[in-house]
Amino acid sequence: MAVRIRFARHGLRNRPMFHIVAMNARSKRNGKPLEKLGTYNPHPNTNEEAKHITLDFARTKYWLGVGAQPTDGVRFLLERAGLLPPRPLYPSVKRSAETVVTPVGQQN
Repeated sequence: MAVRIRFARHGLRNRPMFHIVAMNARSKRNGKPLEKLGTYNPHPNTNEEAKHITLDFARTKYWLGVGAQPTDGVRFLLERAGLLPPRPLYPSVKRSAETVVTPVGQQN
């Protein structure tokens, strides 16, 4: 069973709040999760400046340790929290001189 760490959308229309959950990769976005790991509120109250993120570090490390793959949005939050190493901005691409690219439809 492939497990993903992803967002489950809750809240009101135009005021979303997301639960960070571990769930089967084939299940629906708001389906029943295996475990709730935290919450993320991208729209804080007007008198607050920071976005609210709560996260259970121990359980998140466990799910990452057993092979759960985070989605891109969750990966960004986990990188900011220090649970994952940051991705390089410009990954170095190694290309060998022997690589020959032939367009589709042409054969040598």
